[in-house]
Amino acid sequence: MPASTTRLASAVKTARRLLNSIIAVVVLTAATIVFAAPTLAHDAPQGWSYPFSCCSGYDCRAVSQTSISERPEGYVIKGTGEVVAYSDARIKNSPDGEYHWCSVAGANDGKTICLFVPPSSF
Repeated sequence: MPASTTRLASAVKTARRLLNSIIAVVVLTAATIVFAAPTLAHDAPQGWSYPFSCCSGYDCRAVSQTSISERPEGYVIKGTGEVVAYSDARIKNSPDGEYHWCSVAGANDGKTICLFVPPSSF
């Protein structure tokens, strides 16, 4: 076999090994992200973390005080008209005293998963 063919074969083997190593790193990184994601929560703008049970890493966000109103029957999500009773387990104390709403898929018209509310003033 000529020397140039031998060098070419060696270069191809080296390139394949390098490509396989790159693929392995990419697959390992992707798997780490996928399998680690359920254990992660994301942070509220004020720095505390939403619990994963409420947000799945993306369903929660801070909302203005005008987005939520209080009625005798509970908190009303103005964008959807949904009423979340004061005794509902989805109601959580807001660590920063602001409203935070977690809805299915983070949609503005989604059903409430959790609602973080400021402490009552009475």
